[in-house]
Amino acid sequence: MNGLTPFKLVPAFQDYLWGGRRLVEEFHKTPDAERYPAGTPIAESWECSTHPDGVSACESEGTGTLTHYLRAHPGALGTHPSTLPGELPVLIKLIDAAKPLSVQVHPDDDYARAHENGSLGKTEMWYVIDAAPGAKLVYGLTRTLTREELTQIVRQGKIERYLQEVPVHKGDVFFIPAGTVHAIGEGIVVYEVQQSSNLTYRLFDYHRRDKDGKERALHIDKALDVMNLQGSPAPRQKLRALRYKKGCAQELLCRCKYFQVERILVNTKELPEGAPFETNDNSFAVLTCTEGQGRLTAEDVAIDFQRGDSVFVPASCAGLALHGAAELLLTTC
Repeated sequence: MNGLTPFKLVPAFQDYLWGGRRLVEEFHKTPDAERYPAGTPIAESWECSTHPDGVSACESEGTGTLTHYLRAHPGALGTHPSTLPGELPVLIKLIDAAKPLSVQVHPDDDYARAHENGSLGKTEMWYVIDAAPGAKLVYGLTRTLTREELTQIVRQGKIERYLQEVPVHKGDVFFIPAGTVHAIGEGIVVYEVQQSSNLTYRLFDYHRRDKDGKERALHIDKALDVMNLQGSPAPRQKLRALRYKKGCAQELLCRCKYFQVERILVNTKELPEGAPFETNDNSFAVLTCTEGQGRLTAEDVAIDFQRGDSVFVPASCAGLALHGAAELLLTTC
């Protein structure tokens, strides 16, 4: 070990109007009752975040926020370049879409730096934890459009006719590069990994009104600036190969220049010493339990986890082991 040990994360929450209650009821989330009274929709749980719009905390007593921890222990990030001292290059969420999200698009790094005070852009990926029968999401356009055509279509409120709808099933993976028009549909629970950015340009929001009775703002001009206007085939699910290891199986879900996401299936019923797990010098790791329960151990560490829990593992942690029967998602940079 490098002197740093793993710890459980305490998420920040977002109560967007399209959210439901599944993160509380099924993923054991406990938002502050004063800020989020009983029945408040919990749309997003920001599991691992140093973004100022929702900073995660460290469960370890006295550690404080994740930002504070990383400033005190910069080596925990590894050699991967971060955005600024104490800041993660990624943001990890659980999302409960009880209603459809807005039709939206995100800028890339160049546009965000130039037009959004030096912010990062937003490329992201989704792993579908659960999906209702018949659930769909929006991914791209059905045909290529010019900016002039799309401007007219959006102004006339006809954008839905040109959006590519894709059926969604549990276990599906979608990579969403910056510039891709998209929307998560109703009845879907998603694990999302994205760049540490909160830039969203809405094209269409079903004329919904917020708690003050106002329609949420659209960002049509900026959306058209950054949007990929090319029509494309519907994304297909790629074949994924499980790699079997001692006490677990592992598969790659997504790899890009910003992050890598893998799925780990742990079953150590007949392996008392557990399944070996460690990080390297390059990157920290975040483990999120999406099914089952278990424990992460080392000589001086024992962290119990269940569905909905996330654990931060600093770079260069060795001698760890996973125990139990669980599905985990592993994010590194």
